[in-house]
Amino acid sequence: MKRNSRLSLALHTLGHMASEPDRVRTSADIAEHAGTNPVVVRRVLGKLREAGILTSEKGHAGGWRLARGPHEITLADVYIGLDESLVATSEEEAASTCSVENLLQRKVASVLEDIERNLVERLAATTIAEVRETEEINCD
Repeated sequence: MKRNSRLSLALHTLGHMASEPDRVRTSADIAEHAGTNPVVVRRVLGKLREAGILTSEKGHAGGWRLARGPHEITLADVYIGLDESLVATSEEEAASTCSVENLLQRKVASVLEDIERNLVERLAATTIAEVRETEEINCD
């Protein structure tokens, strides 16, 4: 996974939030810790708010917090909430006049769909809380 991807930022942030689920964190604090811009943080976390994973509060004491417990948030929830796709999918292209190319394209598209479905199923088997519980954390 790319270090600067939206998914990486989201999972990193949620991993920290899982340690103190009721704590409100500002975009600036998250951005400083993640080494990115607060605008990037707001864009990414805004998608998670739309997915029901986070809530946000405006104002002086505002910020981001988990909308539900870390045991209820799976890695698949985050992946789907961000509308991510780590598996290259086939783009709709004009049909070729070559039947071999068309058959290969359909077969590859089918394989990629299976891989994406399997990826989401495997991500659904792990919660944010489980990641924190199984790893030694040393970057709070």
